[in-house]
Amino acid sequence: MGGAAAPPGANLDRDRLCAFYQQMWRIRAFEEWAIRGAEEGEVFGTVHPSIGQEAVAVAICGNLRGEDVLLSTHRGHGHTLIKGADPYAMMCELLGRADGTCGGKGGSMHIADFGIAMLGANGVVGANTVIAVGAAQRLKYLRSDRIVACIFGDGAVNRGTFLEALNWASIHGLPVLFVCEDNRYSASTRTADLTAGEGAAARGAALGVETMEADGNDVLALDATAREAVGRVRGGRPLLLVARTYRLVGHTSRDPAAYRPEEEVAAARERDPIARCAALLRLAGIAESWLTETRDAARAEMEAVYLRARNAAWPPPDRAAADVQDVGSPAERPF
Repeated sequence: MGGAAAPPGANLDRDRLCAFYQQMWRIRAFEEWAIRGAEEGEVFGTVHPSIGQEAVAVAICGNLRGEDVLLSTHRGHGHTLIKGADPYAMMCELLGRADGTCGGKGGSMHIADFGIAMLGANGVVGANTVIAVGAAQRLKYLRSDRIVACIFGDGAVNRGTFLEALNWASIHGLPVLFVCEDNRYSASTRTADLTAGEGAAARGAALGVETMEADGNDVLALDATAREAVGRVRGGRPLLLVARTYRLVGHTSRDPAAYRPEEEVAAARERDPIARCAALLRLAGIAESWLTETRDAARAEMEAVYLRARNAAWPPPDRAAADVQDVGSPAERPF
């Protein structure tokens, strides 16, 4: 058979890879400006960056339908952004401004946007797993083909809510995709030092939940795994996907992460999902100028978002108690 040899990377879906690269840079740029906001005293509360973990957000949330439900962690900016949230409204939420997705009352750890079926980040480790099961129970009751995606960290697998949620989802056959972002650290402690046995996947299997494991920093491979996982969950059974990744920064914006060996972090930087995606794009023939322009465009977009949010109006004082439910004295009635 004659003909010229295929160029390097000819079998890669360049458009899809380009979209992944752009999305990951938008997440990173958003968090770079969120960190700056914390440093400038503009962000109220704590910022938990996901720098280095962007591929998980892109692969998981990119395979969800618009009406599918999402629950996230306290490290959930990327998940929310890829699900379809407006970055300006997200930044306003971090800065406590009235245009925030929750009117400036939720902040970074409790950001939510019901308009995109994002039921919320959660500052309580593992608490989102049981909320996800409740949402999935309702979807099954309604005979809907929507699913619930619940993302949490590896530290959450030691919480009772994790086991309770997996057990309930398993015995009732609920459409929940449990995603463990395994970045190897529970705050400032190695998760391996806190977790007995073989980890999250083994615990899921013990409860009859199908499990899958993937390289959480390989956006192309993880996208394929996530697509398969979403399809299985939409078929009516829960699934646990463990995505192994690494955060390149501290637990919070103020954490220097001095507890991690320098050589470990240096090795992790070699596996940076954005850098790995860029390498594939070069292989596929994408010009270096496009990669640079895409990065710069994401940073410019999020700088504009930050500056606009910083100048946005504060919530009016008379709205302070507007979202508080008053059920009266518990001495008079329980609810």
